[in-house]
Amino acid sequence: MMEATCQGREVLIKLRGNRSRSVVAFDLKITPQMLGAIERGDRTPSLFLAKRIADYYDATVDQIFFGNIGHKLCL
Repeated sequence: MMEATCQGREVLIKLRGNRSRSVVAFDLKITPQMLGAIERGDRTPSLFLAKRIADYYDATVDQIFFGNIGHKLCL
């Protein structure tokens, strides 16, 4: 589980690129503090917010938050 958190952090920061946290947060309709907490792994987004983040970056929830690995029961 720790790997997924580290993976998510790295992916989110890479996807944000040179866009400011404030701009991305505004687009996602959340506070910059909430986005920072998600990027640091201090907060876990709801499924609804995780999907909005994934859609914003044109990625999947799995790619961002789980490193594109399937669940053990689905493999």
